[in-house]
Amino acid sequence: MPDDRRTVLADTAIAVLADTGMRGLTHRAVDRAAGLPPGTTSAYYRTRQALLTALVRRLVVLDQTELQDIGSRTPVPRSAEELVTGIAAFLDRRLTGEGRRRSLARYACAIESVHHPELREILVPRANAGRQVVCDFLTARGIADAESRTVTLLTCVDGLVFDRLVTGGSVSDAEIHGLVAAALR
Repeated sequence: MPDDRRTVLADTAIAVLADTGMRGLTHRAVDRAAGLPPGTTSAYYRTRQALLTALVRRLVVLDQTELQDIGSRTPVPRSAEELVTGIAAFLDRRLTGEGRRRSLARYACAIESVHHPELREILVPRANAGRQVVCDFLTARGIADAESRTVTLLTCVDGLVFDRLVTGGSVSDAEIHGLVAAALR
């Protein structure tokens, strides 16, 4: 099925990008990593830009699915400690395993979007249930500008992920506590 093959190729492209960087993302590399005959990727995505666009669209789908799932099964935290625990679990997923690969690919694409605005449009943050949990928590605490504070908090969390991917290591609960405390002030 063409749609299934496109998904396989986009998922493989994410892995290739995460493992080899932007310069390593080629049609041949995706064919090889997917175990498909040479020329398969270029048959579905004629240009490198088409492949990159498909990769970015797939990243957004995977991220939105994960965040919707988190939000749908996570009640609004009752305390700052519960919010810290939830953010810590999210960060752990972003820094290990497939989450790490997706994070590496996402940041590579974000940098690439500086030169390709059409990618930036795809990468624009979207509303999702995970983000709403944070906003609802801040609203319940009487924070006047909960939506803006949510964006600031999650941008800081994103910065921690980027820093740890680049420098190594993990995020401490103390760092997360500091971010949550700042959002509550």
